[in-house]
Amino acid sequence: MKGLTAAFLVWTLLSLEGGSSQAWPTHTACKDGGLEVLYQSCDPLQDFGFSVDQCSRHLKSNLSIRFGMILREDIKELFLDVSLFSEGLSILSYSYPICEEDLPKFSFCGRKRGEQIYYAGPVNNPGFDIPKGEYQVLLKLYNKNNPMVACANATVICS
Repeated sequence: MKGLTAAFLVWTLLSLEGGSSQAWPTHTACKDGGLEVLYQSCDPLQDFGFSVDQCSRHLKSNLSIRFGMILREDIKELFLDVSLFSEGLSILSYSYPICEEDLPKFSFCGRKRGEQIYYAGPVNNPGFDIPKGEYQVLLKLYNKNNPMVACANATVICS
C-alpha cells in the first residue's frame, strides 16, 4: 500500500508540473450579504485554502479569516503585497510585513519548507464599506529572498 501511495504522489506531482497550462480551480472565500469573493491560486505548483468568516459589504475592522497551506519555502521573514484593480485601473497597492526575524506576528513565523501553516483568527484592517462593482485583487506572499510562498488572483463582486 505504501508503494501505491508513493507512486500516486509522484504521478500527481509530475502531472502538475507537466500540465502547467492548467489553472487551479476557482474557490469561493465567501458569498453572502451582497458580496462574493472568489480566488484562484496563481502559483503554478500549489493551491491553498482561504475563507472569510464575515461576508458583508461593510468590512469590519477585525475580520476573521482561515488560511492553510503546505510550505514550499522557509518563512523566516514573510511579506504580503496586495494590488487592487477596477476596470483595469490600479486603485491601491499595499505591502505589509507579516513575519520579520525580530518581530514574528503569527505563530507560523519561522516555519520550514514542507511544514503546514494554518491560521484561523482576526486580521486587523481598516473597516469600510465596499462600493458596488467588480474588483480584481492580486495577493502575493513572499519571503525575504523574494521566492513566492503563495499567490492568488481574487475577484470581489459587490452588488
